Amino acid sequence: QVQLVESGGGLVQAGGSLRHSCGTSDLTFGTYSVGWFRQTPGKARELVAAISSEDITSSEDNTYYADFVKGRFTISRDYAKKTLYLEMSSLKPEDTAVYYCAISESGLLRPKVYDYWGQGAQVTVSS
Repeated sequence: QVQLVESGGGLVQAGGSLRHSCGTSDLTFGTYSVGWFRQTPGKARELVAAISSEDITSSEDNTYYADFVKGRFTISRDYAKKTLYLEMSSLKPEDTAVYYCAISESGLLRPKVYDYWGQGAQVTVSS
């Protein structure tokens, strides 16, 4: 069973920045694709950003960003540390949500199913 442990999140003023981390001890981290999702009460969980496994796509095509975070958020992964990151900048009150990391064994950039999830962490952006 793959376990994901999130850290980061918190309270920040509009325009500020936060870094969210998601670590795993799984030895095959590099073969997974990974994503960050967010969810607010009463709404469906939505994909924020994703990155494919290192073995599948070219470096130019291996990331995805939802339109509402393009230019503000950056997804990255450290294979040696087996950690996924979400750098969030120019934060807006509407970015307030619980953020979740997830990994897919498929390795695809936009898989239909993510197999493992982090516990989630609250990000609150005040106006």
